Amino acid sequence: MNGLIGKKIGMTSVFDEDGTNIACTIVEALPNKVVQVKDVESDGYNAVQLGYGVAKEKNVSKPMHGHFKKAGVEPAKTLIEFRDFDIAKKVGDDITIEDIFAVGDVVNAIGTSKGKGFQGVVKRHNFKGVGDATHGQHNRQRAPGSIGAGSTPSKVYKGMKMAGRDGGVRVKVRNLKIVRLLSDKNLMLVQGAVPGHKGSLIIIEK
Repeated sequence: MNGLIGKKIGMTSVFDEDGTNIACTIVEALPNKVVQVKDVESDGYNAVQLGYGVAKEKNVSKPMHGHFKKAGVEPAKTLIEFRDFDIAKKVGDDITIEDIFAVGDVVNAIGTSKGKGFQGVVKRHNFKGVGDATHGQHNRQRAPGSIGAGSTPSKVYKGMKMAGRDGGVRVKVRNLKIVRLLSDKNLMLVQGAVPGHKGSLIIIEK
């Protein structure tokens, strides 16, 4: 699967030919450097390892220093593998937006959702709460209610929808359409919302 590593800049809106206002996410995808090319003979599968950004030397371990030195490239902040990458590239080459994407392409966006801290069941799982505050329910409007019987099974099953940490997990949003490509600025406008906060790392798959 082809793809690029980018950064979420924010959101905007554009008008299409019919005058419809389309909400878009701006993703900055600077040229990704090919750090390693894997094949079936040597690695057991086909993949391309791309690097994004430039890391400080003090933040790179010795094994990774050797990895980047072997490829003849600068240490990258982020390394991501894309399996079955069908664009012929050699180690050290740059991959740009134009090499992979075009306006109208349908892509998947992967990112880490915004962390919301410890949340109750109403916000975390869209519970409605009790709602009837006139029949002795003075403090139960946002309570979860019963979570299981006492005698059988006498426990709480794993995965029960309860209060807890919300957000901060890997999320993939499928079937987003590319509305604009600004190749001179390494920007793409993707229709709809992309997970993550401004400045977070985004993987765009085609």
